[in-house]
Amino acid sequence: MKFLLCVFAFLCAYVLSEPRIVKPGSIWRDSSGRIIQSHGGGFIQVGKEWFWFGEDKTKGSLFQNISCYSSTDLVNWKFRSNAVTLQESGDLGPSRIVERPKVLYNEHTKQYVMYMHIDSTNYAEAKVGVSISKTVVGPYSYLGSFRPLNHQSRDMTIFKDDDGVGYLLFEDRERGISIAKLTSDYLKVESELHLIQEHYECPTIVKVDGLYYLLGSKLTGWSTNDNVYSTSRSLSGPWSPFTNVAPIGTKTFDSQSTFIVTLHGSEVTSYIYIGDRWNPDNLSDSRYMWMPLYVSNGTMKINSDKQWKVDAVTGSIQQ
Repeated sequence: MKFLLCVFAFLCAYVLSEPRIVKPGSIWRDSSGRIIQSHGGGFIQVGKEWFWFGEDKTKGSLFQNISCYSSTDLVNWKFRSNAVTLQESGDLGPSRIVERPKVLYNEHTKQYVMYMHIDSTNYAEAKVGVSISKTVVGPYSYLGSFRPLNHQSRDMTIFKDDDGVGYLLFEDRERGISIAKLTSDYLKVESELHLIQEHYECPTIVKVDGLYYLLGSKLTGWSTNDNVYSTSRSLSGPWSPFTNVAPIGTKTFDSQSTFIVTLHGSEVTSYIYIGDRWNPDNLSDSRYMWMPLYVSNGTMKINSDKQWKVDAVTGSIQQ
């Protein structure tokens, strides 16, 4: 019996460490065979498990749910919950816009904090909404919405630095990209750290070897464009001139940035570009463009949209 248990453990470890294939732009189904609905997504790792939050576009652009999926290998995903659900009225009611959910864990309050873009159908409100939960899968309790420091906030993301301090990065159509410090509980915005006076949306950020990389998309609506990035040694700047992350003219392989996954493996740390290929005529059929992101020495590159392999245990990626 002991021998059989050892063999079983070995086989499980082998299966878990076997590279999985990612096919950018293909139809992606969950463990139940349903098409994954998790657009404009954000990710958080809890232990060895990854959680993917995103917009449910089954019935179009208006708010339906914020979905939550989980995976241990970043390829096979299980639907876990509708972490935020449609309400009868208010910010989460019918005919509302709720986009780009992102989640951080706050070690002080022992709560998961979700930020999202909250708006009216004509995008006149331009606010952030905040929800909290004691568990990563929710359900999340909605606390309300606000304009951070009384500024417009459209596409946004949240970021936790190495010291545990949280930040909100948001697109203010009047001013540019704001980098703002959150309060210690992550529930409010404390102060603006820096304003990048250039107009990009879909901000996402990663820190590699002490250098911050800020990636964003040009303002072309549903149409794709050549996404660009900037770097800085400090969130308060100065930031370098923006440059293309993918070959010029590929329009970031027909995608728009939404998140960067940092995969800390047993052998290597790798980075994955998470993007959406929007289909405005049928948003439920918008595809996920996940591609290896090569980040080092001040450069960030996506080389190809060909299928690739990821080993979530070792951290290696192969294309």
